[in-house]
Amino acid sequence: MTDHDAARVAEADAARAAEADAFAGVAALPGVDEAVADARKAVDRLLGHRILRRRSAEVSTESALRGARASAVLEGASVTLDELRGAVEGHASPIVQGSLRVSAELGSLAETWRKAPRQVLARLHVLAAADLVDEDVLGRPRSDEVSVSDPLELGPAPSAAEVSQRLDALCDLLVRPSKAPALVIAALVHGELLTLRPFGVADGVIARAAERLTFVARGLDPKSLTAPEVGHLELAADYPDALRAYASGTAEGMARWIRHCADATVAAARDSQAICEAYMRG
Repeated sequence: MTDHDAARVAEADAARAAEADAFAGVAALPGVDEAVADARKAVDRLLGHRILRRRSAEVSTESALRGARASAVLEGASVTLDELRGAVEGHASPIVQGSLRVSAELGSLAETWRKAPRQVLARLHVLAAADLVDEDVLGRPRSDEVSVSDPLELGPAPSAAEVSQRLDALCDLLVRPSKAPALVIAALVHGELLTLRPFGVADGVIARAAERLTFVARGLDPKSLTAPEVGHLELAADYPDALRAYASGTAEGMARWIRHCADATVAAARDSQAICEAYMRG
């Protein structure tokens, strides 16, 4: 084999590797590594809190409630934490109830998310949209005839054909091994799902739940102690613009979106740290 042939083989192997691990390619974008390191540091600081030795389940439960409330608000609902604590079935808006159902079931979906993400996305839609759409369309990607809700004012959603193609590609990538950090994968899952809006209703709740599931499944936050939804709500002024940057498909846009998700994770870890401190004080 000549040097030229060897170079061509090496280039082809590199191209196949890049295609197989597209997440890792995004992780190498400028500024991403530093943002991911900051988020990882914030989560690790939280995971080292001494209250978690005996009360991690309580922190996780409180984080889940705060995450459900934040996700519902980002989807257009109006509800406070105090109202949510006292809410019973039928007393809150359908999107709030859907967000609560999603939050309650997330812990049981992490293992399936690793192996069958498409199945989990269908289940999340059933949970999130049970009171919002007809039963026969629950868990099924939308057709072009379906009106797509757009609480973040992101603009027109992709066609049903594009949704099907990109959803298949995303789920295929998710079941492959990747060297990319969990936060990068979670951010890309979140951004892709909200760009596609595959179901037409409650897509934001589903996208944010998928981000949190990826944190758990990929080992960033295995006990689901942080609520990235809370971080996105805290950074709500930047959230839609960062999503539009992702949807642009440019390297700069994707890097900006991942930095936003990293900042949201830092904010979420800080919020959970405050929960731990409150439990410490009794």
